[in-house]
Amino acid sequence: MSVPAYEPGPEHFQQFPSNRIIVIHPGSHYVRIGRASDLLPVKQLHCIARKRRPGGKIYRDSFIPPSVPKTKELIEELEECRLQISHTLQSCVQSNGARRYATPPQQIAAFNRRSLPECVNDGDPWPQVQCDIIIGDLVLDIDPELPYNIHFPYRRGDFNIHTEVGGSISSVLNDLYTIWSSIIEYKLGIPLMELVKYRCVLLIPDLYSRGHLKYLMSLLLKDLGFGHCFFVQESVGATFGAGIGSACVVDIGDQKTAISCVEDGISHKTTRLRMDYGAGDVCQALSWMFHKSAFPYKNWNENIPRDVILMRNLYENFCHVNLDVCGPQEKTFFVDHPGDVINKYTLQVGDECIISPLSMFYTDLLKITGSKSTKIQNRQPSDPEDPFDAEFLRETGRKRETADPSANESQQFEATNEAQPATNPDEDIVVDTLEGGPGDVVSLAPGQVLALDAAILQSIDRCPNEELKRKMYSNILIVGGGVKVHGLNLWLQNRLALQIPYTYKTEQLEIVTSPKDIDPASTVWKGAAVMSCLESAIELWINQSEWNRFGLRILRERAPFIW
Repeated sequence: MSVPAYEPGPEHFQQFPSNRIIVIHPGSHYVRIGRASDLLPVKQLHCIARKRRPGGKIYRDSFIPPSVPKTKELIEELEECRLQISHTLQSCVQSNGARRYATPPQQIAAFNRRSLPECVNDGDPWPQVQCDIIIGDLVLDIDPELPYNIHFPYRRGDFNIHTEVGGSISSVLNDLYTIWSSIIEYKLGIPLMELVKYRCVLLIPDLYSRGHLKYLMSLLLKDLGFGHCFFVQESVGATFGAGIGSACVVDIGDQKTAISCVEDGISHKTTRLRMDYGAGDVCQALSWMFHKSAFPYKNWNENIPRDVILMRNLYENFCHVNLDVCGPQEKTFFVDHPGDVINKYTLQVGDECIISPLSMFYTDLLKITGSKSTKIQNRQPSDPEDPFDAEFLRETGRKRETADPSANESQQFEATNEAQPATNPDEDIVVDTLEGGPGDVVSLAPGQVLALDAAILQSIDRCPNEELKRKMYSNILIVGGGVKVHGLNLWLQNRLALQIPYTYKTEQLEIVTSPKDIDPASTVWKGAAVMSCLESAIELWINQSEWNRFGLRILRERAPFIW
């Protein structure tokens, strides 16, 4: 089969104005969209509400990873993990040398039971909602009694595909089109007809499905109608946003934590890990502990979006890892729901504000949202559109290896490792398997998930050489919306310092959380914006006619990551 050659047009070799480049960073909870010239992107809830047809099926995605039924066994596990973290904290000392102490939940509960709400104002009624489709933050203004289905197109950092209403891949892509086009048109003020004059950079997960990338490129170039596009992996965007050439990037999102070692703009495939937990799961752990201590807002419900947003705000405002704070602390918060009065509550909190963020290190506490898994990048199945893909290269490479027995051992392992048959051709990501070197294959049992420190050590250990491992230990970059917990980086640094292999102890362990004073949640978006304006990015752009003619082949040729 002959493959037609393509020649880049003159537009590939011209710098493009940054105010006509749109950068899109989709997440499980929020989407960030803005011009590359903007200081910060527009941030909106990454969701859509569609009015149900009379008699239509009800479907509502949760605004937080839903908690699982609390069986006696689960409650015992959660309580055992909570006590384990509590005992660890009591063995720590404050900065003045004094031992820490914990206030029993029963004592805090006694205060909270006596705490009554104080009415501070009359609330506003629910806004009048008449549209059939509502997107972004406006979904919070929908009275829960109204007949709307709510969909989040991403879940756990990937497409939210399920068997219920709106769970097909075409439904997900339709939702993405509607959400993104609405933000571009109404928040950025760009008519959709004008998008052919604009270019787009889309941030994609480090662990990606090639099939999903194909759909997304078609969505951007054919459906939305951008003139040119290219993809950037999130970890690579993070290093550009931080201005760091190489780093072990830890991206703590709302529903996933992704880790990847990046060197000079390339994410090393073997180092990529993704755990099924994030800030949303930590919020559920916090909610459980608050209710254990008689949370004074008794009507809190995880199925009511505004209650979920309230709990997320309490997590961001109250949680920390500051060992100097111990004993009961009084906090206040407001409950302002349309159709009701505005109430002020006084809440007493104890170590649960430290224990909940530490659940990322003691992951049994995260079982409150069900069993989790750790994912890695697996061999991608070949695609008939791309006859000269990695599968073809592997086969030709294997013939050369047979002829040359002294071939590099790591290359032989890579070929062997990737040649394992995929059990399901539609599934590009292997779950619950961590493949090490030859003879060192570790399989995680379902329900087990790596803690944050263990995952970082695992990722760095999978770097291809010693020099890169040293570089990664001295540059750990933490980004994402789930990282806004004061003191978390110091706790992580201490945990890693105790576990780093002896040969790397000489390295200065450095953890960066807010590089250049950028909001950690926007570092990845900012990096893609910076990258799109570089001279070296000129060769990455893919235009509509190239995509129509060559499809996946052109994506493999131009992608700024190893396809």
